[in-house]
Amino acid sequence: MKNFIRFALFLATILVLQISETRAGGAAAPVPAPGMVTMVDLGANSCIPCKMMAPILEELKTEYKDKAAIVFIDVWKLPEQSKKFKVSMIPTQVFFDQNGTEVYRHVGFMDKQAIVDQLAKMGVAQPTSGSAK
Repeated sequence: MKNFIRFALFLATILVLQISETRAGGAAAPVPAPGMVTMVDLGANSCIPCKMMAPILEELKTEYKDKAAIVFIDVWKLPEQSKKFKVSMIPTQVFFDQNGTEVYRHVGFMDKQAIVDQLAKMGVAQPTSGSAK
């Protein structure tokens, strides 16, 4: 009986932590961003290709500020997002036009130049500051 109670308390603790994490992340902007081209990278902070993409995404967030939304979602922390975006493997990048329509999807590591090229195909001019590598 003691083991059952310990297990139930353990599960309750996990549930509370997940709810807290989801609520903390709930204040995030909607995806896709309304009226803006949006690139969503769905992955996990502990996935190696995802870790390799993290600095690229941070650069792009800065370079494309107010031109395109660059968003990372950790689907291991927010598993409902993998269902929402129909992700079967990570990382997965999904590109939405300014109307919120999916126009391109890529699975696996995506280098900076490939992302810049896709954004350009969608009509988002490459920023003059910073170089796309």
